[in-house]
Amino acid sequence: MAKTVAVIGAGPYGLSTAAHLRGRGLHVRIFGSPMASWVENMPAGMLLKSPPAASVLSAPEAGFTLSGYCRDAGEPLLDGDDRVPVETFVRYGRWFAEHAVSAVENVRVLRVDRRSDGYLLELSSGEEATAGAVVVASGTHNFAYVPRPLASWMGEGLVSHSSHHADPAKFAGQDVVVVGAGQSGQEGAALLHEAGARVRLLVRAPHLVFGRAPSPPPHWRPASPLGRSWGLYALARHAAAFRLLPAVARLHLARRAIGPFGAWWLQQRLERAVPVFLGQRVTHVRQDGRSLVLTLRDTNDETRTLATGHVVAATGYRVRVDALDFLAPQLRAGLARVGGFPALDAGFQSSVPGLYFTGIKATATFGPLMRFTCGTRFAAPRLAAAVAARH
Repeated sequence: MAKTVAVIGAGPYGLSTAAHLRGRGLHVRIFGSPMASWVENMPAGMLLKSPPAASVLSAPEAGFTLSGYCRDAGEPLLDGDDRVPVETFVRYGRWFAEHAVSAVENVRVLRVDRRSDGYLLELSSGEEATAGAVVVASGTHNFAYVPRPLASWMGEGLVSHSSHHADPAKFAGQDVVVVGAGQSGQEGAALLHEAGARVRLLVRAPHLVFGRAPSPPPHWRPASPLGRSWGLYALARHAAAFRLLPAVARLHLARRAIGPFGAWWLQQRLERAVPVFLGQRVTHVRQDGRSLVLTLRDTNDETRTLATGHVVAATGYRVRVDALDFLAPQLRAGLARVGGFPALDAGFQSSVPGLYFTGIKATATFGPLMRFTCGTRFAAPRLAAAVAARH
């Protein structure tokens, strides 16, 4: 019997990879709760920044798009510039898991270790499973980033990361400062305000950036799943060539090519509803009774203070291989790195034979496309082909 391929993670990248691996006739075990991070780490009422056509998982057969789910489930079709509720996307992902993957094992992988003939996985069920290859598709697991002045207050219950809150209503009536200029910061602030919290949004940039609203043709910039521009088109359509760039250039583009911005439809929800403090960064934090007092420094090097009951850091994620604590220490030590990312070959394999990474962890190899769900259409078939050829 062919050796098993183990897929760790049942989000969009894990499910898509498992579907393509099975489509090639490989024996696959996929571990995780389907779409769990989207339920546990995304706020209720959130709308995806990506349009329906880019909010898709990848399968080797046709019919497994978001539109396919809506038709099958009898839900209203989402098309064009329609906004995709996170609840709809979760239902779509779970439908995909049932129909395109099947047999997702709702257990956690506690440890992955290398053996002479493959890999040994310790599962939360108590089982020890073996695999000839392992695909790490664990999403943003352990990568939440909080700036240093705020990080020391995380254990006090006064500061949290935006991924820790699925229910904005729990902050109703409370005073909250949201830190971050991107989609999670802007939409998080809007959702908190609409749930009854007193919210202020704090950003380092001199102004908030919003995406372009839909406009009628003609369009002089090409469309891509990441947006309408020549640069984004290149990043989305030529991800395979991205890995040929020098490592320094790849890291720069991975981190800077798509800066923090909110969807165009957020601007109206924020204006006159949420006070925004522009060009401010937190330099010091102290506690005063039940409040945190933030010392802020602006672009003119002037300081001010701001008191609040809670700070939500909507400050994104930073990939660090060493944060993948389910990988045995010797496995992590053997991984070549590009910054904090694992260095991957053209088929998503790391420097440790048989160990593959996909999704956000592949950003330094294949570019910012890997930060978005639409990247599954590039990554899943390519990774599956590489695994099939080598294992």
